Amino acid sequence: MTIEEKQQEIIDEFNIYDDWMEKYEYIIELGKDLPIIDPDKLTNDRLIEGCQSRVWLDAEVKDGKMQFSADSDAIITKGIIGLLIRVMNDETPETIAKADLHSIGDIGLQEHLSPTRANGLASMVKKMKMAAIKATINN
Repeated sequence: MTIEEKQQEIIDEFNIYDDWMEKYEYIIELGKDLPIIDPDKLTNDRLIEGCQSRVWLDAEVKDGKMQFSADSDAIITKGIIGLLIRVMNDETPETIAKADLHSIGDIGLQEHLSPTRANGLASMVKKMKMAAIKATINN
């Protein structure tokens, strides 16, 4: 499944729900499926700056594909990073670096986040894209 197909799948899933309380509940559920970062990797260098909550992100390349894992101390944030990981996991670094990650905007999530959470979302995307760019340089 391509990044575009994964994003469309997420958009379709969110279109099922009529109001934002249901969508938030779904985001929280998605956080339960988050590939959890190894506890040994809960280090300051993996902490995403700019987030209201504490969010750790680990990125590595396996067989030419990016593999992300994360954790957060906030349930909504876990769901948000889980959405991003769902889109970007198992993609090549080049694909991630060039990707237009429009699904978050298309589902209307940014408009329903506080300014600090919206900044945190932007920081998550930036950190994941920077990890992909770094992987393209190192390979």
